Amino acid sequence: MSASVLFDAPGPKAVIRNRIYAVIGTLAIVGLLAVTIVRLGDKGHLAPEMWDIFNYAGIRQNIADALLATLKAFGIAAVGSLVLGVLLAVARLSDHKPVRWLATGFIELFRSIPLLITIYAVWVGFLTDYSMWALAVGLSIYNGCVQAEVLRAGINSVPKGQREAAYALGMSKTQVMTTVLMPQAVRAMLPTIISQLVVTLKDTSLGFIILYPELLQTARLIASNTQVNGMYPYVSTIVVIGAIYVAMCLALSALATWVEKRGRRAKTGIQTPDAAGTVAVLAGDAGNAAGTTAIGGPGADGGAGGPANN
Repeated sequence: MSASVLFDAPGPKAVIRNRIYAVIGTLAIVGLLAVTIVRLGDKGHLAPEMWDIFNYAGIRQNIADALLATLKAFGIAAVGSLVLGVLLAVARLSDHKPVRWLATGFIELFRSIPLLITIYAVWVGFLTDYSMWALAVGLSIYNGCVQAEVLRAGINSVPKGQREAAYALGMSKTQVMTTVLMPQAVRAMLPTIISQLVVTLKDTSLGFIILYPELLQTARLIASNTQVNGMYPYVSTIVVIGAIYVAMCLALSALATWVEKRGRRAKTGIQTPDAAGTVAVLAGDAGNAAGTTAIGGPGADGGAGGPANN
């Protein structure tokens, strides 16, 4: 039987053909990168002087402040999107139609509006003097709607039998949602939740449109206000800031992997009784019961039993 339900395993010729395609694609990518590096080098963008600007304490301090500002906005947006996502997911699954309709309309509305417009509208309309909060609120609204759909899918994936069993035990709907459904939904959808948090982290770069001093805005200011040999170090600045973004995303992904492994160990670490020991105990109990019946239990004819003859 095929290992995949979507396609059959490739045969020997297909394997060779796929390897040839992979080699050709790899060579094409390497060649494109080589041409790009050569072109940038010929124009002087990769000269050592372009990288020396990061030796200045002022520029390093600006990048550190921008990194802290980015992490602040991301932290607020991450918490806000998760809280909003839980509330919207519960409201989307509510038995009350008005609540369900309002939640559905809110989710579909802000998922359809571009995130940049949402951030700009919040900044202009409500938080003109607080660009960090405008960025965090805009990110929370959009990503909260996405997280709500992720959690709703996770809740719906829980077998209905568990919900019915919880109701049979007399649990309320709130108890079923908080103790039975939501924990399993979070555990099942954790990779997707973390992936959306990575998207939230990268979307903080949209803060430049409202003049928030995050990494991208700071990189633009550094590159446009620093001149080296008659050139502006846009390439070197983009490479450094891009490396910082990659490092943050990899750290967040590593955290997600650690949390997932920890949850898997906690789930599989439940101690179960030894089957052989259980059988031995049951057999011993059965033997003791048989001995008691032989010594003083009732006889087969219903009369009182007497002591066994030696």
